[in-house]
Amino acid sequence: MEVLSVASEAYPLIKTGGLADVVGSLPGALAAEGVSVRTLLPGYPRVLAGLDEAEPVAVFDNLAGGPARLLAGRGGGLDLFVLDAPHLFERPGNPYVAPGGTDWPDNPQRFAALARAGASIGQGVVPGYRPQAIHAHDWQAALLPAYLHYDGGARPGTVVTVHNLAFQGQVPASLLAALGLPPSAYTTDGVEYYQSIGYLKAGVRFADRITTVSPTYAAEIRTPEAGMGMDGLLRNRASVVSGILNGIDEDIWNPAADTALAAAFDAGRIAARAGNRAALQVRMSLAPDAACPLFALVSRLTWQKGIDLLLTALPSLLEVGGQLAVLGAGDGGFEDAMRTAAAAAPGRIGCFIGYDEALAHLIQGGADALLVPSRFEPCGLTQLCALRYGTVPVVARTGGLADTVIDASPMALAAGVATGVQFAPITAEMLEAAIRRAAALHREPATWQRMQTNGMTTDVSWRDPARRYAALFRDIAR
Repeated sequence: MEVLSVASEAYPLIKTGGLADVVGSLPGALAAEGVSVRTLLPGYPRVLAGLDEAEPVAVFDNLAGGPARLLAGRGGGLDLFVLDAPHLFERPGNPYVAPGGTDWPDNPQRFAALARAGASIGQGVVPGYRPQAIHAHDWQAALLPAYLHYDGGARPGTVVTVHNLAFQGQVPASLLAALGLPPSAYTTDGVEYYQSIGYLKAGVRFADRITTVSPTYAAEIRTPEAGMGMDGLLRNRASVVSGILNGIDEDIWNPAADTALAAAFDAGRIAARAGNRAALQVRMSLAPDAACPLFALVSRLTWQKGIDLLLTALPSLLEVGGQLAVLGAGDGGFEDAMRTAAAAAPGRIGCFIGYDEALAHLIQGGADALLVPSRFEPCGLTQLCALRYGTVPVVARTGGLADTVIDASPMALAAGVATGVQFAPITAEMLEAAIRRAAALHREPATWQRMQTNGMTTDVSWRDPARRYAALFRDIAR
């Protein structure tokens, strides 16, 4: 079965967040299910540089204001189509944000062009290739089902995956004609969304199936509290909405063979993690201490991720004798606050502002507990990596965090199945309580090691999610 995946980023070619990890790793897992995936990406400089043996397979004389062509080839272990449109994508740095820190002003045209190219592939613009299903990821690709709808004629089945409902792609209504949409599209039953054009709304309205990245998040977004203005439409389409958990690539995230670690280990050699702990303390300028609870944060530094809650809870973390290793970037205020906290507690709080893939692996391999205090979290990948590496997740009870971490309640501990600590409601006070609970559990070595072992033997791979996606693609293809 042939499936076209359309996304704005894919690891290892271009990455700003977890979307890239999903887009980059799911095709390999689907291959085991008899599903062949080609991924359509924008022709950013880094993507073009990573493309091997590229050949042009289609030409667009005028796509969003300029000529473009489709290139076919391989890159980053993926079978690719790349939309080579220099007037849209030949730009340095972040794929969405200009060097000054604001969004590129023509982002509406850039990602409409990506969706338009994906729809054209679905309609047979590439000789000899016609997918049976198209998988569009997030708002950047979500206009694709709308283009197919308004074009009419034969088309493949479509799936839109909502990785984060907070990012919806709302653009001015005045762009309707420039986006190649007919006047009839601008209605509440079309692409109109609160007096603007809604890219994600269009995808949710016209896709054959809608998925989110965890069952709990699929339920949450159908409520006014978490639906972010789209809950009514999602309730109306509830029969085609489902949640499929993300997985992680177990070859990339493998503590027994991870070259970023100071010491390899597995579930049968958990004691070897001590070498990574010592290396992490050196790397993050933390005091050498083999006994204290070493907490970590690997996250975007934003309100969604609960960074303000963690800053408020830092005194409690220090009171229990803990250390904290922080890796992340985001809002300038939170970056400054983390630097200030580290300066105020030398040897106790270490902070790296930015992102470093190797350091992320070392943190997962050396920390005792990973803090994920997100106010909402569609799935989360960092806690899956933590489970794989024997780092106990301390998470807010929301979205995919609730679905993937088994709380260390008295019953779960007695049954020997706990893998982490959950807290709710999502407040600074409850985060403080969760940190204290984790520190108390850490003082019981046998209990802590059992939780680590449980996490490391949990299946966090793409195997089951890939089976679910394959069944979904076959269903819509029929």
